[in-house]
Amino acid sequence: MRTRLPLIIVVFVLSALPALAQQPQSSQEWDLKRCVEYALANNISVKQQDVQARLSALTLNQNKLYQYPSAGVTLNSGINSGRSIDPTTNQFTNQQLFFASGSFSTNMTVFNFFSLKNTIAGNQYDYEAATAGVDKLKNDIALNVATAYLLVLLAREQVDIAKVAIMQSEQNLANTRKRVEAGALPELNAAEAEAQLARDSSALITNQASLEQNILQLKAVMNVDAALALAVVLPPIDKIPVENIAELQPEAVYQLALVNLPQQRVNELRIKAGQKYVQSSRGAMYPAFSLFGSMGTNYARNKIAIPIYDGTYDKTGAIAMTGSASYDVYTPHVGSYGVRYIPFGTQVNDNFSQRVGVSVNIPLFSNGTLRTAWERNKLNLVGLQLQKDLDNTTLKQNIYKAYSDAVASLHKYEASRRSELTAEKSYDFAKKRYDVGLMATIDLLTNQNNLTTAKVNTVSAHVDYVFKIKVLEFYKGQGLKLQ
Repeated sequence: MRTRLPLIIVVFVLSALPALAQQPQSSQEWDLKRCVEYALANNISVKQQDVQARLSALTLNQNKLYQYPSAGVTLNSGINSGRSIDPTTNQFTNQQLFFASGSFSTNMTVFNFFSLKNTIAGNQYDYEAATAGVDKLKNDIALNVATAYLLVLLAREQVDIAKVAIMQSEQNLANTRKRVEAGALPELNAAEAEAQLARDSSALITNQASLEQNILQLKAVMNVDAALALAVVLPPIDKIPVENIAELQPEAVYQLALVNLPQQRVNELRIKAGQKYVQSSRGAMYPAFSLFGSMGTNYARNKIAIPIYDGTYDKTGAIAMTGSASYDVYTPHVGSYGVRYIPFGTQVNDNFSQRVGVSVNIPLFSNGTLRTAWERNKLNLVGLQLQKDLDNTTLKQNIYKAYSDAVASLHKYEASRRSELTAEKSYDFAKKRYDVGLMATIDLLTNQNNLTTAKVNTVSAHVDYVFKIKVLEFYKGQGLKLQ
């Protein structure tokens, strides 16, 4: 009864494995392409970088519009009371009056030593750099998704290996149990076979848990809800196309990366933008010439006194001489005053004015702000050039390291493959000897464990080699393809 207990535990564990390994199926299968597309469409960092690119586009469009004339219309109306200036006569008055005025003005920069032109060119390069920055971020995300995807692939392969190991252990246990019951082997051999099956079952559960964890990591990289069921489609690892490592020489890959990778384009575009901003800030220290023009009119509903004559005349005190005769000078006598208003149309027509001219803005002294801006832009350009050199140096180091890692992974994979073949032959020989009673159970189980370990090492080395080659292909500008 004691020997039956481990077997019962093993059977219980194996019966629970389907429930543990069962993946909730989604309505659509997820291959690497779909995983990457989903990650790019839903990644918050990509959306933020896209917003920055659109802001750069707005800045570019705004500065382009500065090349065109500005124009505006001003309309005013109101009531003046107390002592004020009559807008139609420019004289002081104490009358309360309603007034209205309207004007149109325009202004256009004619020449500012190419300051605006270079600013627009710099904005254009900044916009292109921001767009390339989006591409760079997308490449990084795609590489992260591919890494997580390959880890899922590795975990799946390890699960498959563990399942094969369990099948072998089950067969060995069945054969050993028959021989024990026939009296050819002691009960200890069956116990050892049961213990091996339990160890293999535990390894399967561990690998299955690792697969689940790697799928969760893939979801995290994709920005997917952890509760979403992903039916991940994983191609056989030996069907993944990889380029011959002889075609991925590091210097050649580096030269292609300088042209193809977005980060290098970002650096080049930012340097070009920095050069334009230096020229723009230099031009801002010189005079700027502009054309201006305006026209306008005004109206005031003011009271104007009108004299009313009663037909009599008053002496003025003046004398007019005609020859030898003298005459008194008279003026019509004003009996009272009336009131009249100048019509709106008459005032608008009489007060209409136009103005056109040229203005020159000469920056004589601005507390050093213009020169400081020029010096700052020059230092910023130096910083951009240094950043470019640093990124290129880092890129070259990464490519040479990736190539070295790929070569080492290839050698490790080849060695692991040879070790697996040797372990498989050893297990086959051991199985045959065990079947005819020439080998102890523990020795057979040792050969079986060696074969399982060799298979796991081979799969790990193979996935690592594929990943290293894919990194080199990524640097070369070929993207990420597993099919």
